[in-house]
Amino acid sequence: MDPRTSTQDVMRCDLCETAVVQMHCDTCLVNLCKACVGEHISTGESKDHKVVKFQDRNSTHIYPTCTTHDKKQCEMYCTQCDIPVCISCVALNQHLGHELSKILQVLNEKKGMIIKQRNELNETIYPTYQDIASDVQNRKSQLEKEYGDLSTVITKHGQDWHREIDKLVKKLKAEVVEMKNTQLQTLQKHLDEINNIISDIKDEINSMETATDTNDLSKLFSVTSNVHIYRNLPHKIIPSFPKFIPGKIQGEERRKMFGALSSSSLTSNKHGYSMKTTQKSPEAGSSPPVKQLLDQPETVTNIDTGYKQLYNLACSSDEEIWTSGNDNTMKLYSINQGSQLKSITTTSGETPWNIAVTKSGYLFYTDYSEKTVNIVKNEKIEEVIRLRNWRPKGVCSASSGDLLVIMDSVDYKQTKVVRYSGSTEKHTIQFDDKVKHLYSLSSRFPRYITENRNLDICV
Repeated sequence: MDPRTSTQDVMRCDLCETAVVQMHCDTCLVNLCKACVGEHISTGESKDHKVVKFQDRNSTHIYPTCTTHDKKQCEMYCTQCDIPVCISCVALNQHLGHELSKILQVLNEKKGMIIKQRNELNETIYPTYQDIASDVQNRKSQLEKEYGDLSTVITKHGQDWHREIDKLVKKLKAEVVEMKNTQLQTLQKHLDEINNIISDIKDEINSMETATDTNDLSKLFSVTSNVHIYRNLPHKIIPSFPKFIPGKIQGEERRKMFGALSSSSLTSNKHGYSMKTTQKSPEAGSSPPVKQLLDQPETVTNIDTGYKQLYNLACSSDEEIWTSGNDNTMKLYSINQGSQLKSITTTSGETPWNIAVTKSGYLFYTDYSEKTVNIVKNEKIEEVIRLRNWRPKGVCSASSGDLLVIMDSVDYKQTKVVRYSGSTEKHTIQFDDKVKHLYSLSSRFPRYITENRNLDICV
């Protein structure tokens, strides 16, 4: 295997391309072995080569060259002129009275600002634009779907019109056939009568010819003629034909009758997007990407919980959801199938006030009457917190694993939020920054609490 091209080989000298890299020229950005250092320094005599150990590469500062004094390195920086300057510039008083700083200090500040901006780009701006691009792509997909659905509706309406028109055409043609048959029957009856008269006339002509050809006078006297009857010709029956008079519908009238489209629009909301937060939770690395809310909700399944009133929902996973209502049971359902998987009855037999699911999948519920907060593990209920002068209402499982519990005093004159780690009270908040209660003191009103992606507690 050629050591110069092997992907598993160590880095080789840029000059001899054989020896292992040991040194690095920070001026020329060239990797060198020790044997080639002298050869490299001897080339390009005008350069001030800074050769360091390979592991110390990029540690030597390369100062900018002065634009006024050729080959002079600028070690100072004029903040007023916003340019690097060399010692000669300073000695010649070209920047007399100006504020001068060491260029390394300016560069470190510049580097710090660049790093900060790079971090902002990496951690907030770039992910935000990715989310925006995803949002626009989702809206494109939704646009395709909506306009496809719109075309389908128009096509179906057109098919309905075609069916109605076909029915109307069929009915009109049936009326045409009925009119024709009625007139044909009348004409046929008239024709039959004429033919009968023609037959009688022929018989009478034959009788007259026979009488006139004989010498028998009695036969001549026996001939009776109906000519006076035949002189009264029958009525002439002339059928009148119906005409189809098409309804005259102008273009706009036809369109109005069929249906019309409402106007479409594109709106631009300056504050439609917000920057992603840079604050990270302990588990931020494993957090799923933010999903955009659907503009129109979709029904995944219909679940009959059996409650007269459904009070609370808590997602156990993407496929399962806990529910509680106006009785003493908490039920776990499959979201996709709509089937009931489990049913847990409270130990007190009372209605659970609120429920929450931890990241580990355990179900918590508050028992207002018993003043307890309970956890369900393997379908068994364990008491976690028991209060004395307070009654628990809302409950929330924080991303840190702590439990946030809203509680009322037994006399209904106070309310507060307490953070628990297990059964240990860690923090209590009862008033806001204006010393007002976080919640209404009325016991009739429900209390809600949740934690957002910024780890803010929302009440």
